Amino acid sequence: MSLPHARNLIDGQWHDGHATGTSLAPATGRPLGTYADAGAVTARAAIDAARSAFTTTSWSRDRTARSRALAEFADRMVARHSELAALLSQENGKRLPEAEGEIGAAIAKLRYYAALALTDTGRAAETAPGNYSFTLHQPAGVAAVIVPWNSPVILAVRSLAPALAAGCAVAMKMPAQTALTNGLLYEIIAKTEALPPGLVNAFTESGNTGAPLLVSDPGTDVISYTGSTTVGRVIMAQAAQHLKACSLELGGKTPMIVCDDADLDAAVPVLTAAVTTFAGQFCMAGSRILVQRDIADALRTRMTAALDAVVVGPGDEPATTMGPVIDRAAAQRIDALVAGASAYGTVLVRGGLLNPQGEDAYLRPSLVEVEDPAAPLVQQEVFGPVATFEVFDDEDDAVRRANATEFGLAASVWSSDVDRPLRLAARLDAGTVWINNWGITYDQFEEGGLKQSGVGRLNGARGLTEFQEIKHVVHTARVS
Repeated sequence: MSLPHARNLIDGQWHDGHATGTSLAPATGRPLGTYADAGAVTARAAIDAARSAFTTTSWSRDRTARSRALAEFADRMVARHSELAALLSQENGKRLPEAEGEIGAAIAKLRYYAALALTDTGRAAETAPGNYSFTLHQPAGVAAVIVPWNSPVILAVRSLAPALAAGCAVAMKMPAQTALTNGLLYEIIAKTEALPPGLVNAFTESGNTGAPLLVSDPGTDVISYTGSTTVGRVIMAQAAQHLKACSLELGGKTPMIVCDDADLDAAVPVLTAAVTTFAGQFCMAGSRILVQRDIADALRTRMTAALDAVVVGPGDEPATTMGPVIDRAAAQRIDALVAGASAYGTVLVRGGLLNPQGEDAYLRPSLVEVEDPAAPLVQQEVFGPVATFEVFDDEDDAVRRANATEFGLAASVWSSDVDRPLRLAARLDAGTVWINNWGITYDQFEEGGLKQSGVGRLNGARGLTEFQEIKHVVHTARVS
């Protein structure tokens, strides 16, 4: 039986790349299928097709058409929900319920922006007798979207949906690690009849020639990137050559602050999920547990037991509580970081490779206690199921430790007091702060990072304006 082959979608047509790549299952290391591996040539075609569609169709001016297309896109994703979730779980490694949740969230986001496409937030005023001013929100032009592999469907849609709702055309690069999932998403886009050909052009790339062209080429007008802080800095520097607007959601080291009046029965399961959801491959992963000294012993004991009890296995097995990381190389890299942490910290849960001699990417979760917030495992984004355990004395100490990294994407505060969490939230350098919870986002509320965790915001009304320009129109009425 032949393996499936995924191709790229350019100007409404299927395209091969300059090479053929193989997608491997992280649960086994074995081939799942092949894909057309794209590069600069395909990126060039994607940009040109997007520019042509933007300038020759009425898309940028027809908000009703945009709303209708996004609603149809959502309907077509509903029809293939189970197929898409199963493939995502198999290719990305995440548990099937996590994959199903990702597809469901993507559908909801498409529907939200289908509605938002019909709204306008412009202003108008008579600034002086007979003088009128008003603002128009118009699409920025061609949006370059660059998507990571950890949650490719929802993170593609999180940029794609507001870009389309705003009236932009899109050239989108997706990651090779999820090439077959990408290909199925491209099929859904291609079958969305209300989307004119060329409005969405998408390709899969294992190398690094296509994505840089999306950033540097004058044919794109705005950039939306989700990924590492290191790459985000490069993108921003390249975009500066043409003064392009950038929306960048970058790395994170989420501090989970557990105060001495916290409900540990409620906190421990959520803290465990914060470390292990998507195998910790999540920019908002709860990778730092900060606990007040009086309850440190109790939480240390509970977290050690909870992480030891995590069942690592295939994403489609009901008993599995954490799937593999993305590939064997990632598993080995993360394992080496934990091994090196023994030089400056106390390894409470060693974790490690489930099958040291295998080809799979199974990795058990780890917990390392550190005293100095300057420790490498605190400062570096591990992007795996690894958390640090830090003890603080009072609120000032908690804030000092929580803010001690270059990141500022998210944080969590656990306390049974009414006012304490809000006091702490006001002082934390984080774009999102959860109180007695973690990992919750809403389509209608913006998310993004402070400090080195990014610029701009996605979700909410601000997500739409990231892909728009504001034009001020001044009209002087004739005096009769």
